[in-house]
Amino acid sequence: MTSTVPALGTQTAEGSALQAVLLDMDGTLVDTEGFWWDAEVEVFARLGHTLDDSWRHVVVGGPMTRSAGFLIEATGADVTLAELTVLLNDGFEDRIGRALPLMPGAARLLAELSAHRIPTALVSASHRRIIDRVVTSLGPQNFALTIAGDEVERTKPFPDPYLLAAAGLGADPARCAVIEDTATGVAAAEAAGCHVVAVPSVAPIAPALRRTVVPSLEQVDLSFLRGLMTEKR
Repeated sequence: MTSTVPALGTQTAEGSALQAVLLDMDGTLVDTEGFWWDAEVEVFARLGHTLDDSWRHVVVGGPMTRSAGFLIEATGADVTLAELTVLLNDGFEDRIGRALPLMPGAARLLAELSAHRIPTALVSASHRRIIDRVVTSLGPQNFALTIAGDEVERTKPFPDPYLLAAAGLGADPARCAVIEDTATGVAAAEAAGCHVVAVPSVAPIAPALRRTVVPSLEQVDLSFLRGLMTEKR
């Protein structure tokens, strides 16, 4: 899903160096990282395999091709990558159809960005069919642009999705704030040259240059994001 992006100057507050905010989806805005793991466990159980809980940290935050490919190799399951992708998306979609919990602070932050007309994009490694279902609940009016993992040649941890989002919003990546919950997503955003706010969901993430780590989106607001652009980092 994409929508027309108004001229950048009409959306960005005068004097602010922040040009756009780019947000991950699973584990960042919606509390669904556990849904993906539960779907993986259920699908592989039907295939006759038990997943090791330690693998959760390997597959979290990555593109479907990487996580599904790893699990096929690790288990030796008799299933193709294409078949498994459909099964996992079906399992995940069933779960979000029953419940879609937002991360604390997500609704408030999206409303604030929208109220101040900050150009905002959703950038996810999830497939388009999943993103469109989730955006219906998050509010399509909150996003000028959405980028799906199955619509880019190289998804996270490559910088391509964030570079594409910044370009689509007419923004300089160096003046974009990215909010991510996994090391894979952080790597993609940093490779694109963005300022990163990490809100770890499954595995810890350490602070670094141009990277701020917070425990929750409840610590993030527009003033905080604008401040990232002016700090000497």
